[in-house]
Amino acid sequence: MLEKLGARVIELRQARDLEQSFDRLVLPGGESTVQTKLLKEQNMLEPLREKIANGMPVLGTCAGLILLAKNVEGNEVSGFGTLDVTVKRNAYGRQLGSFHCNSDFGNLGAVPMTFIRAPYIAQVDSNAEALATVDGNVVAARQGNQIGTAFHPELDEDTRIHQLFLDL
Repeated sequence: MLEKLGARVIELRQARDLEQSFDRLVLPGGESTVQTKLLKEQNMLEPLREKIANGMPVLGTCAGLILLAKNVEGNEVSGFGTLDVTVKRNAYGRQLGSFHCNSDFGNLGAVPMTFIRAPYIAQVDSNAEALATVDGNVVAARQGNQIGTAFHPELDEDTRIHQLFLDL
């Protein structure tokens, strides 16, 4: 999706990959506890946290939102902790609780949203702002250079959220 919008994309899988030049970061969906464990084992968590804290734009989707969150309900494993929100993991249930909808997202209007074993944002603290809600639950938030979504914008053809990220 980002390449479609003209961005150059690289993968960061090991600490040596951090030596490459990059000016934005996408934290994808997946399993957040495994991702956190791998980031720590690969000695990537702290260097990336520092880049985020210093203003590097970051988009966290689903598990990526959990990695960014300052707090995760019922979870002692912490990721970056840079986005001033509290997240509830698997808030919509397991795989069978996955769904698709359209909902307003900030100033973008209605955007398609695909949720897969998704979290939601239980609390948005004063430094962050809610960008989208579904059924009364916050599903996207922004704090300066950080955007976190509970859903997977990359699974739909709509490019507006990705363009918003590239414009940060």
